[in-house]
Amino acid sequence: MARITSTRLSRLLTGWSSEGPGPLPRRLADALRELAERGDVPAGSVLPSQRELALVLGVSRSTVTSAYGLLEAEGRLESVRGSGSRLRASGALDRYVTEGRLVSFDARAGTGTAGVADLSSGALPGLGAVGEAVGALTSGDLGGLLVADGYHPYGIPALREGIAAYYRAAGVPTEAGQILVTAGSQQAVWLVAQALVEPGDTAVVEDPTYRGALEALRARGARLVPVGSDGADGGEGSGAAAVRRLSAHGRPRLVYLQPTVHNPTGRTLDGAARREWRRVLEDLELFTVEDTACAELALGEGATAAPGPLVAGLPMASAVTVGTLSKLFWGGLRVGWVRSSPHVVARLAKIKTSVDLSCSVVDQLVAVRLLDRLPEARARRRAELRAHRDTAEALLRSGAPHWEWTRPAGGAALWVRVPGTDTETLAQLARRRGVSVVPGSAFSPVDGFRDRLRLPYAHGTAALEAALPTLLECARRAAAG
Repeated sequence: MARITSTRLSRLLTGWSSEGPGPLPRRLADALRELAERGDVPAGSVLPSQRELALVLGVSRSTVTSAYGLLEAEGRLESVRGSGSRLRASGALDRYVTEGRLVSFDARAGTGTAGVADLSSGALPGLGAVGEAVGALTSGDLGGLLVADGYHPYGIPALREGIAAYYRAAGVPTEAGQILVTAGSQQAVWLVAQALVEPGDTAVVEDPTYRGALEALRARGARLVPVGSDGADGGEGSGAAAVRRLSAHGRPRLVYLQPTVHNPTGRTLDGAARREWRRVLEDLELFTVEDTACAELALGEGATAAPGPLVAGLPMASAVTVGTLSKLFWGGLRVGWVRSSPHVVARLAKIKTSVDLSCSVVDQLVAVRLLDRLPEARARRRAELRAHRDTAEALLRSGAPHWEWTRPAGGAALWVRVPGTDTETLAQLARRRGVSVVPGSAFSPVDGFRDRLRLPYAHGTAALEAALPTLLECARRAAAG
């Protein structure tokens, strides 16, 4: 009988306490019923105990008891002796439980969001270069493309060659045939999971790691095995050493890594750690997925370009590099890619065509123009993010001096430790006061890092400054239990 953990249920129950009529137990019951009806919680799932859910939601146990009682009276919940309370609803029993990762995006389509401090997303605003590239397009850019049907399953030739040239400029020999254009890096990761993972396969992931990758792998039924993401010295405590030890007990299907500008921590592995990872992956002949989606957001003062892929020296048939223009230029430009062997690219393209036939030709033409503006975009974006990072750190040093973090080498957020606080509860309390924030456990395959918050500075620090008093108060309440 499937169980849903309190942390995952908490991440799905966003906005429940401030939306809808009636007392708090009724609103909680309504929210749980809606999750079941949408299929976000599979039929037959056993809910957390009343005490456990009350703790993570920051409410009294009587609130949860009443909510469960309301659902039981409706026939939506049944008590199973020795097992707890099972939610009843239509839907497949084995449907994957989502993480609620996009709830902040969904909320923007609704009403009543005025005054909410949204710290739930690290997505960046668009650069003016995108609008300029769109405005510069002419009928001549389409040229001979218009005489065909417009379907390019692998991507238009000019963009595939442009991306290949991007890697060659980084010292990594690459041909256009090794590139598959995707609708952003998220689709690229999803395609890899679909192509390579079967239910029950072992996938090694860093802990913490990118939420979208966790969702894609869980949706395929992968068995996620975490290794540390902070082994920058390549020593015995490193992720690479852990993979070597794990592989002695069974071969993982794949390893998913973010060695350059890791999401959510912002760290970048040094040269020694990268060499150790490469040795381990090559020695064990493990299929490796290197996600470089945030690599262009490196913030080192001397950084002019992202380092070459860690997997560049590995056999091409057992390595995939994921990249994107969406992080650097704009999330609304859905252009990403996979770099691998022509055989792997063909396999992924076959799956992709069953989903969307082809990426937008117009978006790809814009991307071709933007590739020529990479140096300019890097300089501007990195200068903005450095300034925002410095301001965010100064704000926390002044307003929350007991909070802890390591200065990120890149990216658009701080990975902050809130000592002695369950940030799942903190996040629930904060939402009731108009602040949306993501707890650390959302980035963990094993619901770890429950004392961490990701605090983005992508749009500047006004939202963080406005939200900080609320976050501090909610942290005190969460710590007090």
